[in-house]
Amino acid sequence: MHSPIPDDYSTSCAPAIALRGISKRFGAVKANNDVDLTVARGEIHGIIGENGAGKSTLMSILYGFYEADSGSISVKGELVDIKNANDAIAVGIGMVHQHFMLVDNFSVLENVMLGAEKSFSLATSVSQTRKALAALSDQYGLAVDPDAITGDLPVGLQQRVEILKALYRGAEVLILDEPTGVLTPQEVEQLFDILNTLREQGVSVLLITHKLQEVLAITDKVSVMRAGTMVAERTTVDTSKEELAELMVGRKVLLHVDKSPANPQQTLLDVVDISWTDPRGVERLKSINLQLRAGEIVGVAGVSGNGQTELLSLLAGIAPVQQGHLNVCGTRVDATSLLDAKSFRHLGVGHVAEDRHRMGMVSAFSARETAIMGFEESDAYKSSGVAGALGLMSSSRVTEHCETLMAQFDVRPADPHLKSANFSGGNQQKLCIAREMEHQPKVLLVGQPTRGVDIGAIEFIHQQLVELRDAGSAILVVSVELEEVMSLCDRIVVMSEGRIVGEMESNEADAQRLGLMMGISSTSETRS
Repeated sequence: MHSPIPDDYSTSCAPAIALRGISKRFGAVKANNDVDLTVARGEIHGIIGENGAGKSTLMSILYGFYEADSGSISVKGELVDIKNANDAIAVGIGMVHQHFMLVDNFSVLENVMLGAEKSFSLATSVSQTRKALAALSDQYGLAVDPDAITGDLPVGLQQRVEILKALYRGAEVLILDEPTGVLTPQEVEQLFDILNTLREQGVSVLLITHKLQEVLAITDKVSVMRAGTMVAERTTVDTSKEELAELMVGRKVLLHVDKSPANPQQTLLDVVDISWTDPRGVERLKSINLQLRAGEIVGVAGVSGNGQTELLSLLAGIAPVQQGHLNVCGTRVDATSLLDAKSFRHLGVGHVAEDRHRMGMVSAFSARETAIMGFEESDAYKSSGVAGALGLMSSSRVTEHCETLMAQFDVRPADPHLKSANFSGGNQQKLCIAREMEHQPKVLLVGQPTRGVDIGAIEFIHQQLVELRDAGSAILVVSVELEEVMSLCDRIVVMSEGRIVGEMESNEADAQRLGLMMGISSTSETRS
């Protein structure tokens, strides 16, 4: 039963937005099922749920990316018809996407003005935008140089530009999709200061996040979705991480990594004085030294873009060694070596790519094809008899293999023939991790293991990594999630500007200390 909005309800006290009975189906999947949501003016409202719970679909309907099959949307007490993003912007709804929608070689002012010019005269538009930016910056505490080139700004300031873009277009309701995924702890604090100012100025904020500690720190209310339905709403001060996690998943969830102390053995990966320069002549790695031993998980902490991606590519054999050398499971690799990623696999190196869509899977492939990528030559997938001798694969064996992995790693839906693109991010990640772990690699490189993954899947992925560690593998985890690094890893190194600027045991680490190291520049480098 939905609560109707009375005809005489004053728009001055009406909620900022009210969604009633929203339903949306994609084929056989009902992504939203009769969902209600009310957000007051000047309220920060969290939306949480597992991958595939329907929260992104609901926000996409509110912002006009999708049209609901049924239901209604009201803004300040008035029914509105939102068919596209322009309709949403026209009624005061803005959105800051997880991956910023900015033109890197444009200035801040040009990015804010783009598509929202106030005049046919460019000079007039620039002048008006400059004045409006100054006023918005003062009003909301969003200081940023309007003439700075956007691509040169740190991610925290780029995010400010996205918020300014929305406010410049008149947003009174702001949707933030996973806004802290690429921020340092200090930048998160700055973002929260901005959100508090927005709230004080009457702006309503919808915060989509997987990070329950952030929900508790900044929101006024939180709504929980599960399997396409809205299952609960809580006033934030009256709830806890444990309750919210259980509401999301439908069972009690372990919120810390349950593991015994590490028992490091022989060194399986030794990185010696590695430096690496990209094709444009930019030095991305600078004199990296790192050891990875059997029976331990080493975490690499740092803001994205500080050399972690290049380090993973080099250790996986994707990028060639230029300076220095590696010892990989007893084999020396240097600039004279002809080994590639396939050779590294044969040495016993597994690799879960940071960007699963670009490097970990082919979206158009079926799940069963994704489940054998990189291992197609394995005899386990070959046909019997002459066909197998000719190298032909058995369709039934490939299918059965995928079914087994899906059962072991709880991949949903358990359909080997479903396109990889049609799985939620968390289930795509589980499928990629299952593929690499199944072969019991001596060394496992894992980039952003739980990026975009819900709390239930995070718990499962962490358990699997600990079990692999305890079986004697050496694991390197690159993650921007400091809580994950501190909880999962046994030893932590911090990267900044292509260098390792600090190293410590995980029991010595805290977010503030790691965050300060992550901000160290090459001119102020210190070692813990």
